[in-house]
Amino acid sequence: MADIQAFGNRVMENLEKVIIGKKQSIEIIVIGLLCQGHVLIEDVPGVGKTMLARSLARSLDCTFNRIQFTPDMLPSDVTGVSIYNQQKEKFEFRPGPVIGQIILADEINRATPKTQAALLEAMEERQVTVDGVTHILPKPFMVLATQNPIEYEGTFPLPEAQLDRFLLRLRLGYPSMTHEIQILEDQQIVHPIESLKPVVETDEILAAIDDVKHIYVSQAVKRYIVDIITRTRQSGDVYLGASPRGSLALARAGQARAAIDGRDFVLPDDVKALAVAVLAHRIIVNPAARLRDLSSDEIMQEIIQNTPVPGGQYTAEPLGNIAK
Repeated sequence: MADIQAFGNRVMENLEKVIIGKKQSIEIIVIGLLCQGHVLIEDVPGVGKTMLARSLARSLDCTFNRIQFTPDMLPSDVTGVSIYNQQKEKFEFRPGPVIGQIILADEINRATPKTQAALLEAMEERQVTVDGVTHILPKPFMVLATQNPIEYEGTFPLPEAQLDRFLLRLRLGYPSMTHEIQILEDQQIVHPIESLKPVVETDEILAAIDDVKHIYVSQAVKRYIVDIITRTRQSGDVYLGASPRGSLALARAGQARAAIDGRDFVLPDDVKALAVAVLAHRIIVNPAARLRDLSSDEIMQEIIQNTPVPGGQYTAEPLGNIAK
């Protein structure tokens, strides 16, 4: 079994050279990578959303494509288009920016719903279909989408089907005074990303992704996950709860967190630590709760606090310490 803990530490330490003071957010990004999931980064401009995506691509030695979404963008601008070659007398496929490994979907909510939908097949099935021909996307494939939660003028809110495709949602937030001073010093002459080097190879990434799937999840932890999901559907503050895709996402994210922590089994603490990032964007808050200024994050935190944590032995048959 690959040393996932060492893999995660190398990537996180490399990212921390550029993204200062955001260890928890960086860990969520690495968890998303190990789960082959996509991450929605929701925050105000200037806090490092784009730089985080670029730094991840450089750390992994992966291809990086940026899609700057605008209201006049067409689906073909994302997926690609078939163009007729007069010399060869046949159509040739010109791949769009979504055909890559690390994809930054910048300001995704500025695109029309039709263009947003162009990402659905790529994110879920890891392929794109253009003119009836299916093109398989390279591995690893990860979409890091950004959106501004403050400025809504000229935007199109992501539909539930699109939000559900994101494994995790995170907010970077403003740095502390100490960290912001460090950022000023680090970028005074040259940006740290210019000297960032790859720390892992593609084969290592794919091996780590495969090994995460074998992390042990006990029946007690599985029941705990489903109990949390069920409570999102039963909550009086929630109009629409999380789907079974949310259960799968929470279990897989828990496996990745356990692996990064050097364990071959998932604890309830892993589930609790990731429940908001995995589930908050999947639930729809009802109008009455919105009038009380309740956010989906606050509702999820309340659900987690009220859900009994299972006791007893969580690791009936551990696979062996992966940190060795």
